[in-house]
Amino acid sequence: DKLVTGVQTCALPIFVSGSSVSGEKLTRHRAAMERAGKIASSRGEVITSDFTVGDIACEAIRPEYAHNPEYAVIHVHGGGYVSGGLSYAGVLASKIAVATGFTTYTFEYRLAPEHPYPAALNDAMAVWNFLTAGRYTPDHILVTGESAGGNLALCMTQKLIEDLRQPPCQLILFSPWTDMTQTADSYDTNEEYDPILTRQYVNDAAKVYIGGAGDAADKRFSPLFGELGGLPPLFIMAGRNEILLDDSIRLFDAVTKLGGEARLDIEENGWHVYQQMPVPIATRAMKRLADYVSGQIYGENIWEVTTGTK
Repeated sequence: DKLVTGVQTCALPIFVSGSSVSGEKLTRHRAAMERAGKIASSRGEVITSDFTVGDIACEAIRPEYAHNPEYAVIHVHGGGYVSGGLSYAGVLASKIAVATGFTTYTFEYRLAPEHPYPAALNDAMAVWNFLTAGRYTPDHILVTGESAGGNLALCMTQKLIEDLRQPPCQLILFSPWTDMTQTADSYDTNEEYDPILTRQYVNDAAKVYIGGAGDAADKRFSPLFGELGGLPPLFIMAGRNEILLDDSIRLFDAVTKLGGEARLDIEENGWHVYQQMPVPIATRAMKRLADYVSGQIYGENIWEVTTGTK
């Protein structure tokens, strides 16, 4: 199913991708991301607690109402693999916790350029192993990720399948970065509309994350070119005005061509990970996510495919 909503306008006066991934500019960018997280985060409906997995700082975000303790979400934050921490991750993770009713776990994976591939993947696997070691079974864990976090969430799931391990029961991706080669048409068609990302920033982030480990087309960095068969049901949300739009569309097309279960939700009035912001289209998006998860977990047939303006 393809869900398309809204109208195509985007005039968000912010730019959060930064202009460099090295030196003082990266330091300022990381600090700005954390400040933005603290400003945007509204946690009145959740209860948070900190914990660690080895040296990895983590946070458990539990919805205060309608909590189902049998299921959990592991949320992987974005930031181009070069920025993002618990404050930033908590913005969307808190919304996911409220929307699903499940405790949502976030973590601070190591960042490039100080820690290139495979540091982030190793950290994600460590958190997965921790939460599946007698706490939750994989069929009761949903994995979500936004932007580079969507890349990491997908790569982690592919690795679990490659290692003949049970994957999560659901995979939910917000504007996922699935192709680091930057060859998609949306880099050009949406260049003047995307208020968040630029090709230069994406290119620089990919280079420092990959380091000397290989080529951008390698499935370890571009999961779009990896094994897409056997993935759990996939829900992909994207904004019409982002340069990574085709990363979502091509993933959806590839999975469904193989007979996999996937749904694509494109917000016509949306930008890159617009769900983080305190705006009406984000509220409606989280309601659609809640309906989707409820249908998948509890078997309620409440998914509606609509078009036009809401």
